[in-house]
Amino acid sequence: MPVKKMRVEVYDESGNRYVISLEGRITRKNALRILDMIELLGGMPSTTADIPRAEEFSKIEKVQFIVERYFPLVWFSAKDVQSLYQKETKEQISLSTVSTYLSRLSERGLLSKQRSSNKVLYRIMSSEMRELMKKY
Repeated sequence: MPVKKMRVEVYDESGNRYVISLEGRITRKNALRILDMIELLGGMPSTTADIPRAEEFSKIEKVQFIVERYFPLVWFSAKDVQSLYQKETKEQISLSTVSTYLSRLSERGLLSKQRSSNKVLYRIMSSEMRELMKKY
């Protein structure tokens, strides 16, 4: 059986070229890892609007979009999400609303939550961690 190959070329804003190659067993998981690397390098240029139109999605869906786009690997607070939400959508949203939505996303298993004194931090839960949580 022939070896399967996958090759992705990405250019950053400075014109640098990155070539990512995968040879062998190509699975959905491996392909998603390559896309994660591309995202870490600055993502793909977008030709459409980054944030969906306000009438198309609910506020919680917009909050989830902001979290997935800006905080794929790091811990963040509700205040971080609030400021980016207002910047991206040009809509006002209260901190308590953002906190409620983040708490709901945590209850659904999309985010992990960490409390330290009076501060609550969130992080996107990896798919492996979600699978592990489903077992228990």
